[in-house]
Amino acid sequence: MTDLPAYLRPFVLGVLDGPDVRVDRLGEIDIYRPAGTARTGAMLFVHGGPGPAELVATPRDWPVYKGYATAVARRGLVAAVVDHSLIRGFDQLVTAADEVEAAIGVLRSDPRVDPDRVGLWFFSGAGLLAGEWLDSRPDWLRCIALTYPLLATPPGVDDLVTAAEVIGKHKDLPVLLTRAGREREELAGPVAEFVSAGGSALDIIDVPKGHHGFDMLDHTEESRAAVTKALDWAIAHLGEDPDGVTTASTSPTTTTKTRAKSAPASRKTAARTPAAAEPLMDLPTPAAPASQPAPTAPVPTLDPLPTTPAVPVDTPAARVVGREHAAYAAHDLEAFLATYSPTARIHLADSTELKGRRFLREYYGSRFAAGRCKTEVVQKLMLGDWVVEHVLAYDTGEGVPMIALYRVSEGLITDVEFRA
Repeated sequence: MTDLPAYLRPFVLGVLDGPDVRVDRLGEIDIYRPAGTARTGAMLFVHGGPGPAELVATPRDWPVYKGYATAVARRGLVAAVVDHSLIRGFDQLVTAADEVEAAIGVLRSDPRVDPDRVGLWFFSGAGLLAGEWLDSRPDWLRCIALTYPLLATPPGVDDLVTAAEVIGKHKDLPVLLTRAGREREELAGPVAEFVSAGGSALDIIDVPKGHHGFDMLDHTEESRAAVTKALDWAIAHLGEDPDGVTTASTSPTTTTKTRAKSAPASRKTAARTPAAAEPLMDLPTPAAPASQPAPTAPVPTLDPLPTTPAVPVDTPAARVVGREHAAYAAHDLEAFLATYSPTARIHLADSTELKGRRFLREYYGSRFAAGRCKTEVVQKLMLGDWVVEHVLAYDTGEGVPMIALYRVSEGLITDVEFRA
């Protein structure tokens, strides 16, 4: 076992795939489904990074994440593991944030998942992604767990929302920290600041003799007890059936807290400069276009023919844009964002460019919260992947005429341009 790379060492609980757990691979996401057909809560496991230069398996195939997900599924909930770009380097942090958000959308839309009961579990370098969810806290987010997290952004890396700045903002959001007693110095300091800022908003599991990555490196009773307690904590906060009955945990470490409505997210942005860093996971230590019908007979006049708007033809792209419009009119921010690619580009009429769901959330959040989402489509034209509309935007009161161009690829909006 000691000859294996750290990330390929067995999970400390030793759980394996079994007939009671079905694993489906959907793109970059593996979904672990328990036996039965009832809708359940779900946990998304978000791996850390950066990883070693030479990887022989991506994180969703590492025993540690397969182990956590299998353990959750065997307790009756859906679990998922997503491969994201942070494994390649800190310069991929923003891309990773968008990929995790897209994975959440996939998980919440799964027919076995209750979309209002989802938790997020961040490991190691993925701790840098947790601050945004501690800040925004959507309605469906029931709990957040962090295991040996990195909580301080390295120099030169995009500065997302810092977890220590927002912990406790939503006092009824359960947050669990599992910390290693033998943590690396550069990680231990920010974790201590996070604990100090969190106060009573944090539940903590300590592993005094544990190293960074103890759940695959330190096969001890202390490690197994810590992982079991963390799983108990997660089940206690997600194990509520559709009738509102909470599933009892075998050894609960905290009481379940109530949920609150989400607040629009606020985020920092900085120059996107890649930063060289030692890998955190390399641990040597223990359809047809619309057209006008052609005339069937010569027109007996030289006067110009009156123009008639083309009758719209339904296309897959138009249906996607239609869902976006419906979510916008209903002031459903999550459904609105789910119609966009994680890396979508939006060019606004004032020449502002938004890229990705995170910045869409930031730009539109206050508008959705204020109920100022109203647009009237006057005329529409579809051509392949494109939908072009003449619209009147009433977001600021009086209708402002605009041209909106949407491009759809693989069922998601990838490009939008507004011209006033």
